[in-house]
Amino acid sequence: MRNIYDALRESHVLQRRLCRSLIRPGRTSAARQEIFTALRAELMAHAAAEERFLYVPLMLHDGGLSSSRHALHEHHEIDELLEDLAVHGKRGITWMSNARKLSEKVHHHLREEEKKFFQVSGRMLNERQKRQLLGRYERDYRRLKVKYQTP
Repeated sequence: MRNIYDALRESHVLQRRLCRSLIRPGRTSAARQEIFTALRAELMAHAAAEERFLYVPLMLHDGGLSSSRHALHEHHEIDELLEDLAVHGKRGITWMSNARKLSEKVHHHLREEEKKFFQVSGRMLNERQKRQLLGRYERDYRRLKVKYQTP
């Protein structure tokens, strides 16, 4: 039976694919803009829904406080990179350098979440809670994805 971790991993696959695509050489500025818009919407919707329906419930446990804070900090760093990339043209050495930093930060965060955070948090939540959180996460994620895809 699916739970919140299944949905989060599905989003992680998409985030990785979009990051790789964004920094692939030879893209036109228009193509980069399209990929960036999709990546930004994915990252923002995923982070907001994940924070609300995984991090917050885990912060109620003493054992989940530190790892949740760390993950929130990384989300904030990703947000800052997204903001910087959004205000500049999608070409040039500086933009590509920042796009690579974003990709590296996203990949690092996803690895850390999947290898450490999911294991820690998975022990704090029972199966029923994981399934309930899935429904809440998915509803909010879908709503936010539409919101963030609209310019």
